Amino acid sequence: MCIPSFNFHIITTSFLISLFVFVSSPLHAEQVVVYSARIEQLIKPMFDAFTNNTGIKVKYTTDKEGALLARLQAEGRNTPADLFITADAGNLWAAAQAGLLRPFDSHILKSNIPEHLRDPNNEWFGLSIRARTIIYNTDKVDPEDLSTYEDLADSKWKKRLCLRTSKKVYNQSLVAMMIAEHGEAETERIVKGWVSNLATDPLSDDTRAMEFVAAGRCDLTIVNTYYYGRLLEKDPNLPLGIFWPNQKDGGVHVNISGAGLTRYGKNPQAAEQLLEFLSSISAQKLFADVNMEYPVNTNIMPDPLVASWGRFIQSNINLAKAGELQTAAVKLMDRAGYK
Repeated sequence: MCIPSFNFHIITTSFLISLFVFVSSPLHAEQVVVYSARIEQLIKPMFDAFTNNTGIKVKYTTDKEGALLARLQAEGRNTPADLFITADAGNLWAAAQAGLLRPFDSHILKSNIPEHLRDPNNEWFGLSIRARTIIYNTDKVDPEDLSTYEDLADSKWKKRLCLRTSKKVYNQSLVAMMIAEHGEAETERIVKGWVSNLATDPLSDDTRAMEFVAAGRCDLTIVNTYYYGRLLEKDPNLPLGIFWPNQKDGGVHVNISGAGLTRYGKNPQAAEQLLEFLSSISAQKLFADVNMEYPVNTNIMPDPLVASWGRFIQSNINLAKAGELQTAAVKLMDRAGYK
């Protein structure tokens, strides 16, 4: 028996409607893929909170920033990654310069993140702040004698200064931002002064530098604040104090961990949701708690231990300069003998 044309039309229409609903359902919104240079313990709490709030799952891969950047470049349009997270504005700037990120003009991000902590072209956004400041031995240094990063080049600190190696991006960004403020000639004079005042060869990391200060092998150093917090959590009796330099001249050098949307992400709307969520009050509280960093959202107080270090004025030079001037900073440090 032939099927009546009327019934066939109904069946066909029903099938097409079902197919349309299936195809247009938010399959792409069910999962967002993140490449992160930040370790799992620092990002998973935020991702879990996002999934609980939205139902969107977060799949993430963690690795060193260089490896992830190379992977994004190699994958090109075929990348599964929707969002790239890393530490240091210099790394984010490099990703943008390589054409790996796409702009996102979001009023939420602009409202939650101060202008100097996000890319002028809206390709990357700061999510947490780390201040790079002076740590000193409380038994050997009177904080009244401290003032600025530049003053550490003064001969009164001869054989008293420890520094982390210039090979680390944190110091490269610090010097890049100094170039933005002072120009190359003056910054080179300052860095040569630092090198002249070293008590030992540059050290492998910030924690090692503070351990040298605590042991009296040098009197002061420059580190990211969260390393200071971690060390004091292990041993609160260490003779270490924190000093906020340049409070009358330029402000404390800050940097960020941050993120950008990948240019060829397959789930752009879900990635945008995640990025905006990471700047929100609930996520920013988690950022403040898990790594003793400062939230970028000024409506959030830092962790109580971090808050106990006191308030400070931060430099408001846009952190894009950390990337733009990074090559110049590396060459300058090499000329100055900063290893």
